[in-house]
Amino acid sequence: MGAHEKVSNKIDDVAGKAKEAFGKATDDHSTEAEGKIDQAKASVKDAVENVKDAFKK
Repeated sequence: MGAHEKVSNKIDDVAGKAKEAFGKATDDHSTEAEGKIDQAKASVKDAVENVKDAFKK
């Protein structure tokens, strides 16, 4: 996994956590759900990159 992908995925995860927290704070369930989805996407990207790395070895 390249450094760029790691940083990008971490940024997506942190942004998702922030969006989820904002949604909770404002009682906006839609924004909260979007934050959870953003975090899930980041996790999937990490998993895909890890699989790619495993096949490169």
